[in-house]
Amino acid sequence: MSFQFPGSLILVVCLAVASLNPSFADEQPSDTEQDPVSYYRNVRPILQRQCSGCHFNGKQEGGLSVVSVDALSKGGESGSSVIAGKPDDSLLIEVLTGDDPRMPVNADPLPAEEIETLRRWIAEGAKDDTPEGLQREYSAENPPVYSAPPVVTSLDYSPDGQLLAVTGYHEVLIHTLDGSKPVRRLIGRSPRLESLSFSPDGQLLAVAGGAPSLFGELQIWNVAEGKLLQSITMSWDTLFGVSFNAEGTLVAFGGADNRLRIASVESGEIVMRMDAHSDWVLGTIFSLKNDHVISVSRDRSMKLTIVENGQFVDNITSITPGALKGGLSDVVRHPTREEVLSVGADGAPRLYRIFREKARQIGDDFNLLRSFPAMPGRLCDVDITPSGNRFVVGASDALTGSARVYTTDDAAKIVDLQGITSPIFAVSFRQDEKQVAVGGFDGTVRLFNPDTGALEAEFAAAPLSGPSTLTEFKTPSGSASVVVESDALTRTGHSGSGQTPSIRRRLLR
Repeated sequence: MSFQFPGSLILVVCLAVASLNPSFADEQPSDTEQDPVSYYRNVRPILQRQCSGCHFNGKQEGGLSVVSVDALSKGGESGSSVIAGKPDDSLLIEVLTGDDPRMPVNADPLPAEEIETLRRWIAEGAKDDTPEGLQREYSAENPPVYSAPPVVTSLDYSPDGQLLAVTGYHEVLIHTLDGSKPVRRLIGRSPRLESLSFSPDGQLLAVAGGAPSLFGELQIWNVAEGKLLQSITMSWDTLFGVSFNAEGTLVAFGGADNRLRIASVESGEIVMRMDAHSDWVLGTIFSLKNDHVISVSRDRSMKLTIVENGQFVDNITSITPGALKGGLSDVVRHPTREEVLSVGADGAPRLYRIFREKARQIGDDFNLLRSFPAMPGRLCDVDITPSGNRFVVGASDALTGSARVYTTDDAAKIVDLQGITSPIFAVSFRQDEKQVAVGGFDGTVRLFNPDTGALEAEFAAAPLSGPSTLTEFKTPSGSASVVVESDALTRTGHSGSGQTPSIRRRLLR
């Protein structure tokens, strides 16, 4: 038997103790007392999400960068942006507030709570609490330095077949086909680059990425000059699946916010948005006439949308529950027909007609033209030849992977690319159809003969410097392991999960 004190008796005792100790109430924290504002945890994410698209080391509009406290204090053409202890005298607060805020340009004003966070941080002294070792700023003068090749999430041949663009950490590396040395390094602000695509004329490169849980970014580069033309920041998470229209004037892309968007290449403005997906939008492609855009998502659907007004038209895939066994990761269009190839988690490439020719019936998959033999694991990327006769697919199956060349009009004709032992996340067919490039988890770019499947050449995605000094610390069984270096943090896959490892980044500085 246990005895429980009535709640009223406990209250009386507490009040009595408080009356005997006058300092009791004074020692309790006030309901209005607030912790100091942290630059790294509270201020930096706001600046990254709202301001750094126009004000970072690679694109300092008005001479201003917001990538660090030092840069804010230094300011730009109008002087210092932050005066410690004086928020009302700080240019940063001035341009963000008032009846007609000057910043952000062509965007909604910052929420009141974000402005108050910035104001409090300045009032408290504008202190920099960035952890030691994380205060690096990458630029052409201070590029990333790798002790191991970065994971390749996307690659693409230039239309003339002379260059190969490959994703790295904070950068895209432009290689010649011998892979001897990058001829150009396009270094930007996003640490994670998920998708890239050359414009039809080869002059521009569109890149989608961001910083997970912070912001998404679309970059448009002039390849020959290595000049960043557009840095468009949006959303609260990463962007995926970029594609140009035939004229090279529009770029479609998806995001982890479940949205499909189209941006103007010239102005950087978002000219269309579609919200019908219920999960991450991972791939996009324009129709043959460029009046529609097709998008694929982790929600297991492939959707058709009108470019001009963003009107959702149809689910190209079946809407029957269980018809598709997993999410879709990428889509490409046949170069001469209104047909698209999709790949995803169930391992089987599928060819669909884009436009429905008869009314939908529950349970049908009428638009499906052909299903191809499945590969082990989940399919991550697909690319089709300029003739449309063949396509290549990359797959990831736990800690291994594969790539395969299919014949579009003959599902039985297959060429497996030889010697692949690591998950493959990116594939591309050269325009002369005589070479295939693949890349993935091990950071090695491999070039294959698509007729025989033989390996012709291989090279690291990024130049390496010095031996790795990584130390791996194992956490309890079944949890994630962490690889730590003196000046870098590297994430690895979930140990024992049987799932595809997450992207690994290794940096010396």
